[in-house]
Amino acid sequence: MAEHKQGSMDISVQEKTFEGFIKFSVRSVVAIIVVLILLAIVGA
Repeated sequence: MAEHKQGSMDISVQEKTFEGFIKFSVRSVVAIIVVLILLAIVGA
């Protein structure tokens, strides 16, 4: 087996995936908060 060298793996794809996940999560939370505020204003 080849020797493992810590820090040598290319993780650019994982970093892009994680960045996309965080953006999606933040946008979802903001959208949910906006919907809840609108529901509170309208009184539904």
